Amino acid sequence: MLIAGVADAPTVVLVHGSMDRSTGLARLSRRLESDYRVVRYDRRGYGRSREVGAPFTVQAHIDDLCNVIECHGGDGSIDVIGHSFGGNVALGATARLGATRVRTVTVYEPPLSWTPDWPGGSAHLSADAPENSAEAFMRRLIGDARWERLPSRTRAERVAEGPVLVAELGDLRSRAPWDPAAITVPVLTLAGSRGRDHHRAAVRTIAEWIDGAETTEVEGAHHFGPNTHPGEVAALWRDFVARRG
Repeated sequence: MLIAGVADAPTVVLVHGSMDRSTGLARLSRRLESDYRVVRYDRRGYGRSREVGAPFTVQAHIDDLCNVIECHGGDGSIDVIGHSFGGNVALGATARLGATRVRTVTVYEPPLSWTPDWPGGSAHLSADAPENSAEAFMRRLIGDARWERLPSRTRAERVAEGPVLVAELGDLRSRAPWDPAAITVPVLTLAGSRGRDHHRAAVRTIAEWIDGAETTEVEGAHHFGPNTHPGEVAALWRDFVARRG
């Protein structure tokens, strides 16, 4: 658990995606710490939470985020920002806790894997060879050249997270993890202008599902916009919270 920023300021919780950890949102955190209390944590099975065991279901991750909010979110309602898979965790926790604990929720390119039109990439994940699945997933995300440049220790750590990846993405594909009708707080959905078509379409779909939700694109960004374009993401989020929060 990492807590930074202004101790008595409003709290924002950042939730990372698959095959990532809280450090993947460090650059975004630094753009918010001047006037917010920012909470980051490694989801179960990843990074510092690697020893937190199964189940690696979406609902287990939602349970964890709800506990983070209750224990570290202060006395009032908080803002939540979720990247990729973490966006579904953020929406699920928001649907469960409601407006008494969550003020706004922002998601960046969360996958809608359970929907009929979603590409079948996660269907190729193998529980029998999770290490191979993890490497293939990372190569698809960051490219072969960047993967090969990673230190051998880093590659080994990511490969060891294969069982988490296979379990959580398989569960996400099996059922809808949250009910749009249960989300009554302001919602912002973000995508990179250079993101994949299905990711960009997904944020528009979520905005259509949730009454009053807003959607916009981060110019020049890909799927890792919160890391590569943290200033732009922070500026869009600040404007949204100022208007809706």
